[in-house]
Amino acid sequence: QVQVVESGGGLVQPGGSLRLSCTASGSIFRIYTMGWYRQAPGKQRELVAAIPNVGSTNYADSVKGRFTVSRDNAKRTVYLQMNSLKPEDTAVYYCQLNIQAFLATLKDYWGQGTQVTVSS
Repeated sequence: QVQVVESGGGLVQPGGSLRLSCTASGSIFRIYTMGWYRQAPGKQRELVAAIPNVGSTNYADSVKGRFTVSRDNAKRTVYLQMNSLKPEDTAVYYCQLNIQAFLATLKDYWGQGTQVTVSS
């Protein structure tokens, strides 16, 4: 079995920073792409940032220059450093991990979601 747990959301003022973390555990052979999505009320879930195990990172235009995605393969963890936060960044943030578990097919696993609220 594979478990994915997120942490790090909260309330922050405009211009502030937050760091999200997402850690996988269980019978994992390899983790490929690790990504962050967000969903604001009344809107569709959208890709925020993604980092493959090999290759370049990918960011939504709305967060380029403010957000940074990184990963620690030894810890099976992906991070999202969010700086210069704006009210429009308010959403529930989800991590998505593309995982090859032992004796299983390649599959996407989602975190439980963490609320990020940017407000004064």
